[in-house]
Amino acid sequence: MDLQGFGHLLVSGTWITIQLALSSLLVGLVIGLLGASAKLSKNRLARWLGTAYTTLVRGLPELLLVLTIYFGGSQLLMWIAGFFGYDEYIEIGPFVAGVAALSIAFGAYATEVFRMAMMEIPKGQWESGLACGMSPLRTFFRIILPQVWRLAIPGLGNLFQVLLKDTALVSVVGLNDIMRQSQVAISATKEPFTFFLVAALIYLLLTAATTGFTMFMERLANPAARGHNS
Repeated sequence: MDLQGFGHLLVSGTWITIQLALSSLLVGLVIGLLGASAKLSKNRLARWLGTAYTTLVRGLPELLLVLTIYFGGSQLLMWIAGFFGYDEYIEIGPFVAGVAALSIAFGAYATEVFRMAMMEIPKGQWESGLACGMSPLRTFFRIILPQVWRLAIPGLGNLFQVLLKDTALVSVVGLNDIMRQSQVAISATKEPFTFFLVAALIYLLLTAATTGFTMFMERLANPAARGHNS
């Protein structure tokens, strides 16, 4: 569909949105695992830092995070670089700012999903790995983490759908995503209903694909359910 010559803009905006969502997901998963490990740590400082992180970030609007990182991140980096004698201007682009903000927000919620999943793993799993001569780190990656993924997939799938829709917030700092390209088309054609409707349909298709992929991953991670369905 050409959409009065603006169809290619919506296609490119969709691709940018997908890249932004997937990049934020990957970084956010790492942050979530670190956050959950910190909150379950025996170290009091680590537990305090993990709790402070999730409490602070979950209490802030994602839009505020985007604006703060986009406009304040450059100043912070220049301040840090100044200690090393670097005095040139450092600019954070909208894509990087979006990934940083959405990753931090996603990671805060993923922390709780991972924490609950880790708490479901019996302590005997840890003890068995250590008894076999594995290091704590190897025990985590070889025994604990695969079970954590199986328990966390439903919650993470729901969080990713929220993340996918939150990518629209990054358009306020100039990222050429679906919403930004829709606004460009609307400014030229004066047809807001048409292009906002198309944007809504694109988001619905993306969330439907995400739901299908999440269900597939749940079946893949649960051999019992997979055997029952067959």
